[in-house]
Amino acid sequence: MSAALARGRPAPVPETLILTRRAVAKLMNRSAWLEAVETGFRSAAEGKAEAPPPMTLHGAGGAFHAKGASLALDRLYVALKLNGNFPDNPAARGLPTIQGALLLCDGETGALLAIMDSIEITLRRTAAATALAARYLARPGSETVLICGCGEQGRAQLAALREILPVARAFAWDRDASRAAAFAEAADGCCRIHVEPVADLEAAALRSDVIVTCTTSREPFLEAGFVRPGTFVAAVGADSPDKSEVHPELMAKALVVADLLDQCRIMGDLRLAFASGLMAAADVHAELGDLVASCKPGRTDDKQITLFDSTGTALQDVAAAAFLHRAALATPSCPAVALGAAP
Repeated sequence: MSAALARGRPAPVPETLILTRRAVAKLMNRSAWLEAVETGFRSAAEGKAEAPPPMTLHGAGGAFHAKGASLALDRLYVALKLNGNFPDNPAARGLPTIQGALLLCDGETGALLAIMDSIEITLRRTAAATALAARYLARPGSETVLICGCGEQGRAQLAALREILPVARAFAWDRDASRAAAFAEAADGCCRIHVEPVADLEAAALRSDVIVTCTTSREPFLEAGFVRPGTFVAAVGADSPDKSEVHPELMAKALVVADLLDQCRIMGDLRLAFASGLMAAADVHAELGDLVASCKPGRTDDKQITLFDSTGTALQDVAAAAFLHRAALATPSCPAVALGAAP
């Protein structure tokens, strides 16, 4: 019981922070994002977090995803994120593919702690989950990365992987060759590694230690024959039931780790593998939280093909939001707007 309640008067209602995309980008570095996502997955494995299945609402040319979760840290945090995912936005309207907002609440009082722009959160927490999975599933000496899908998420993925692995070279592939060329040119400058745009997906994949698929594809394009023994694949783009990037034959061939198995049943590349009959839920090696909490091992053989089915979970959102809120409160110069508490 709080001191205020013990004295017989209500506790003060905290101010609500509004964090813009600029504020979110400034508050945490990549290691903090990785720590936040790791905390979310470990807490789930330890029974300290809850994430029910997401809800999808269809729009015209896109869809909205609502994802919620709770997480017990220094207090009980509850977050709800609503994202619009409209793949045609960049080319047709000059707008981001993903836009939305996240609400962070105190799970003990119901108080609204923060309203956050979700674009940067979604980019950073998704990339951090891939880096976290790579810690357990990629060969430690992995040097060559293939990025399939050359948008903002592709850039975030490459940057996050460089925090975990000794990446020295990268390939960039996109169905739009001009996007791959632009990605490579920009990455060469900011990442200080050579990034080569490629048109031959198979040839690039067979030369890569790590493959990341982060496209908006509705048909699988990464085939079993494209992936050599020892490769780590992060399947990131299939975040709704109508998307798919990885052929079921490759899923069945790999040691598969899901972010959340129940969520992967209804979206992600595991959904298609289950529907094809080539895999069943029992064939999935683990959830990522199981690896983080040391309940199950990650890679055990340098020749294994390992695959992380990343559908994007609210566990990542609530953990990232909790870390961001604490960072904002601890940063006097944080560019956040505080809404006055009700009297």
